[in-house]
Amino acid sequence: MVALFDETGTIETVPVVIGDLPSTVMTAVAVHGACAEGYEAVRDAFAANFVEPGEIGAAVAAVVGGRVVVDLWAGLADAHTGRAWQEDTAVLVYSTTKGPTALCALLLWERGLLDIDAPVADVWPEFAAAGKAGVTTRHLLTHQAGLPVFDEPISFTDCHDHDLVAARLAGQSPRWEPGTAHGYHPLTFGWLVGEVVRRVSGRTVGAMLAAEVAVPLELDLWIGLPPEREAAVARLAPGRLDMTAVTPGDPALVFLAAIMDIESLTFKAFANPPGQLDVESFNAPELHQAEWPGANGIATARALARLYGELAQDRLLSGATLDEASRAQVSGPDRVLAVDTAFGLGFSLQSAMTAHGPGGFGHEGAGGSVAFADRSQGLGFAYVMNQLTASLGADRRARRLVDALYGCL
Repeated sequence: MVALFDETGTIETVPVVIGDLPSTVMTAVAVHGACAEGYEAVRDAFAANFVEPGEIGAAVAAVVGGRVVVDLWAGLADAHTGRAWQEDTAVLVYSTTKGPTALCALLLWERGLLDIDAPVADVWPEFAAAGKAGVTTRHLLTHQAGLPVFDEPISFTDCHDHDLVAARLAGQSPRWEPGTAHGYHPLTFGWLVGEVVRRVSGRTVGAMLAAEVAVPLELDLWIGLPPEREAAVARLAPGRLDMTAVTPGDPALVFLAAIMDIESLTFKAFANPPGQLDVESFNAPELHQAEWPGANGIATARALARLYGELAQDRLLSGATLDEASRAQVSGPDRVLAVDTAFGLGFSLQSAMTAHGPGGFGHEGAGGSVAFADRSQGLGFAYVMNQLTASLGADRRARRLVDALYGCL
């Protein structure tokens, strides 16, 4: 058994899978969509995921050189009702949201509207409080700001209120000297970067993303879901801790030990607001319609792959901006995840904790979703699903798909 926290913030124990994870719903599945000649291995890998370790519903997409070469979906959008996963089924992708949020800040930077090396307080004066006068937007984008947790209890309902969350974060002191170390900011990243975007552009991240990216490119991608799209959203299902790929000495075990320590930053970052491990909290329409710019984006795999496919060809942002955004700004020990991680400007980079390709930059989300670009291959890739797993390290379903895809390039 492993100790985790429930929606009340108290410790509970959950089973650890030592052998193979059982297939959740089916052992074979009809795969729908299209797969270009030469990319059949991705379709085979996608189908294999439904057999072992098991999927409920999922989608995978890849764009190479501006051409969609993989666009597949299968299974159930809702295991409770039997609703099938359709071409337009979207799903909440947790921290995979951070990539589009970073993109909004980078668009402002490229246009000369935001100086990421100037103090955040230049555009958000209240943020200078409690020793943060020197914190820059670059620090926010690279998880160096020292604000990975909410110091005081905060509820899910509170988190729907931009002004309240911004005021809380503006009043906090950093947990370490900003710029001297990095530590993953699971939730606060989105509101910190999002408030800078809001102060500079006059729009929330969700509004800017829609106006500047999603609507022009006709992408099914939202931070703040329109109520009329709720019926097309897949229902998330809780998973179990996947220990099948973990060996003695695996650094991911350090993360597991840290999240079990109620005094650690790891535990505190994931325990407040309470309920972050409660899947039903993230199935709620009111959360879907709110804006959590670090954690509640809703998208199809196709939309995310096309977004990163644009970045892979130096579109949306210039090559110079992307060179800096995809360069390792920080790497090494992560004060929150307790393992080595690497980040560019808002994007996660290849590490033991990601399923990115060798030159990939993007982001992964809790439960297994991932989306990234690889400019060396002109590639945009995304995998989304509703069967969550608590993987230690890169999700093995995503890893199987990425490995198959790179074998086709």
